Amino acid sequence: MKKTFLEKIENRTLSCGVVGLGYVGLPLAVEKAKAGFKTIGFDVQPQKVDLVNAGQNYIGDVIEDDLKALVEEGMLRATSDFSELAKVDFIAICVPTPLDDHQQPDISYVKSSAEAIAKSLKRGTMVVLESTTYPGTTEELLKPILEKGSGMVCGKDFYLGFSPERVDPGNAVFKTKNTPKVVGAIGADALECIAAVYRAVLGAEVHTVSSPAIAEMEKILENTYRNVNIGLINEMAILCNRMGIDIWEVVDAAKSKPYGFQAFYPGPGLGGHCIPLDPYYLSWKAREYGFHTSMIESSMMVNDRMPEYCVERCSKILNRQKKALNGAKVLVLGVAYKQDIDDYRESPAIEVIHELQKEYADVCYFDPYVKKFSQKGLSMQSIPALTPEAVAEADLVVVTTAHTNVDYPMVQKYAKAIFDTKNVMKAVQPRDNIEVL
Repeated sequence: MKKTFLEKIENRTLSCGVVGLGYVGLPLAVEKAKAGFKTIGFDVQPQKVDLVNAGQNYIGDVIEDDLKALVEEGMLRATSDFSELAKVDFIAICVPTPLDDHQQPDISYVKSSAEAIAKSLKRGTMVVLESTTYPGTTEELLKPILEKGSGMVCGKDFYLGFSPERVDPGNAVFKTKNTPKVVGAIGADALECIAAVYRAVLGAEVHTVSSPAIAEMEKILENTYRNVNIGLINEMAILCNRMGIDIWEVVDAAKSKPYGFQAFYPGPGLGGHCIPLDPYYLSWKAREYGFHTSMIESSMMVNDRMPEYCVERCSKILNRQKKALNGAKVLVLGVAYKQDIDDYRESPAIEVIHELQKEYADVCYFDPYVKKFSQKGLSMQSIPALTPEAVAEADLVVVTTAHTNVDYPMVQKYAKAIFDTKNVMKAVQPRDNIEVL
């Protein structure tokens, strides 16, 4: 089986399937097709399937001309018919792994994908999970489902591994193709073959590890590292505010040290699919071993509280103007979870809006990338344009996303008061109506 796989990779006769055509799956499918492997994308949402087959892009990190050309050349297509999984040699699972209402891992998408794959799994196929999850998922959940559903044996009839996605939406430098890849698999032959596929597709290092669990934990470590450090800087920001010290200047000074310090910045909370969620996966799994991740959980508590803290600061800013938050007109600038993208998954800006509405503020928002959103029971539409009139009408403008295509000098000129949680207006003068986090 190994020899056949390596030959197919070398002569580009390997056919690939990608389950889940979202922020991870579609860019991966495009790169596989660009590398010369005929690729089929699978998704339960007919709209995504139709868009891909029409060569129409809906993901910021994909170039529409590339997508269209690949579709027209017959190198890439999409379907909702999961029985077509029987036609591919390599399957990457790129489905969401959110948290449920109790902040516990929801791996239902992974499970349902594995069950669908098992029904059509042919002998001599590689299956790789890319979705971020807790250590042990590949071997404890995926392997039994695939073996039971297919009647085959992992390592003998099919190969199984884990290679965590490292997608950073909006990153101008690192994309799917040039970001180093980590691969762990069950068995040496599986590891060699799966790594060979990624080496043929990507223009970056492929780092192999001894097991799927190592690769799963590595991904959790990446994002927990960021979560803990952002929690630290957010807590420092709260303390610095009480002490009358500018946290942004503190960080700028600290990062002048050429070793031993990496700059992290405060904000209204954490957003995106990975950083806010992954530590919960780790804490949940750790309890199975009677271990409590106390430091990690503390950072999560700090970060989770930041939207509430931001609203407290809003209330104080309005109070100095002899205005109450109740009934105040608040304009929120940005609901995407990071600058210059349209992704609002787990966005702290939406949590800030929630908290403002709990205090009966009259809230509207402007985001040039997110015209409307619906998340956690809250649905809103952006105001059509950020005009001087819209800014002047607000009692308070709150900057929650540092989009670079916003006219911040105009905002400063017409705003009664500004709370800048991202320090994006640091160069705007004068600053008498601006307060930073």
